[in-house]
Amino acid sequence: MHAIGRPTRDQLTGLVLAGGRGTRMGGVDKGLQALHGEPLAVHVLRRLAPQTGALLISANRHPDLYASLGAPFGAKIVADTVPEFPGPLAGLLAGLRAAHSDYLLSAPCDTPWLPADLAERLADALAANGADIATVTTSDAGGNVSLHPVFALLRTSLADDLAAFLDAGERKVRAWYARHKTVEVAFTDERAFYNINSLQELADLEHLRGPG
Repeated sequence: MHAIGRPTRDQLTGLVLAGGRGTRMGGVDKGLQALHGEPLAVHVLRRLAPQTGALLISANRHPDLYASLGAPFGAKIVADTVPEFPGPLAGLLAGLRAAHSDYLLSAPCDTPWLPADLAERLADALAANGADIATVTTSDAGGNVSLHPVFALLRTSLADDLAAFLDAGERKVRAWYARHKTVEVAFTDERAFYNINSLQELADLEHLRGPG
């Protein structure tokens, strides 16, 4: 294991993954649903913006709306190049292809409370372990560990391998990560990675404020 140079903010492109079908929300465009008066995607953009250089939004529907939401953050819109909504890996591929940087930091659009030190901690782990990918784990009160694979810092040089993986019909994020040197970073605040999967969950959160 050999340490590498730690990626700097300017070497990171942020990617908000908002290209899913929103199946568990009845097919609505999840990133456009409002929390505390603002679309979920805006909450995520606001959290990512101080941590990265350029910003991208992966969106397969309503590109004009996302472009308007992303404009104050300088975010550009990218769409899947793989047909039929094959999942988050297609959004990652679009981001890896569009990024003009060495690294891509991804986060889903339904996690409005992601940590302010997400990029810093993943970059530290990536460098210290000489890894290709750094991703997130949390533990609950019972010690059960959860992996949050779409929170990830990835080398953009992985794009061709990911394209081949998808072309082969593969779709599982963890299976692709297993092809590369991946480090898992333990975060203590599980709430920071809470993702909203239903309109009822979204309504329940209206009276709450997130951590930090």
